[in-house]
Amino acid sequence: MEIFAFYNVENLFLPDSKPNHKSEKTNSGLFNWDFRKYQYKLNKISHAFRLIEEQHQQLPFMIGLAEVSGEHVLKDLIQSEPLQGRYGILHYKSLDERNVDVALLYDHSKIKVLESEPITFFFEESGLDEKYYDTTRDVLFAKVKYEDEIINVFVLHLPSKREKDVNKPKRAYILQELRNRITEIQEISDEKVIVCGDFNENPDDEVLEILSDKTAHNKALENPFSDLFFNRQYSTYHYKSGLLFDQILLSQNFYKPEDLLQFEAAEVFNHQQLTVKSKLLSGRPFRTFAGTRYLGGYSDHFPVLIKLKTKHIH
Repeated sequence: MEIFAFYNVENLFLPDSKPNHKSEKTNSGLFNWDFRKYQYKLNKISHAFRLIEEQHQQLPFMIGLAEVSGEHVLKDLIQSEPLQGRYGILHYKSLDERNVDVALLYDHSKIKVLESEPITFFFEESGLDEKYYDTTRDVLFAKVKYEDEIINVFVLHLPSKREKDVNKPKRAYILQELRNRITEIQEISDEKVIVCGDFNENPDDEVLEILSDKTAHNKALENPFSDLFFNRQYSTYHYKSGLLFDQILLSQNFYKPEDLLQFEAAEVFNHQQLTVKSKLLSGRPFRTFAGTRYLGGYSDHFPVLIKLKTKHIH
């Protein structure tokens, strides 16, 4: 078995230098984000992967991450147990206004990276100077090799819901661009495809149909998180609403019984130790911050996993 994981780690920033004035803006935008809290955050994220290892008897062979603030924090993370010495990093600095990016960690004893690149998007803002473009987080693309199979991995964190959801067209545009790229891959090869990330949409939203609509070319992706959402499995919350924004979609050849890697199960990894202990918010992710109030938790999202059966062909 192999595990593919995605985890939005909620604002993994380097510690801020001490500001000269209380009103001075910090790099992280977080309140009193010092070295002690940063180290504690790294320990929490590492511990989440320790829990995955304990429950599934192994660590993921690939891990998509969101809300990381650069390569430095990723290097610190992979030096922490149980990740230490096992993982390589794929990361590109994006033009996101909050300075948070996506990344891919890969077990270098199992995965060989063939190529990678950031996919950058610029959006014109209506009513503003034509030279002004709105930017968002890049999508990370990686073509990797696992034994004899090629896997095309896309890691994303789509524009957030805000201001009456003005970003919905941007999410649709990005997913359509990815659908076009995936279609090109599938038309010339039988390579596998994984799209993972924080979609800022639930599995039943029409925007997700861009990737899963089987009427177009019949080369759609499968979304195993649709059933989890139907069964009220959530990866994050907004006020009283449970949400499953964190998802991993797979190409249909993960469902072929003769292939080396075969889909087995999807999971929201909502281990008890990752959850809030209070009765009022029971079952929700134990987050690092609630507004400006430091709570000292893991993240405001749970990790999500895909378990893949391995069929070794001799």
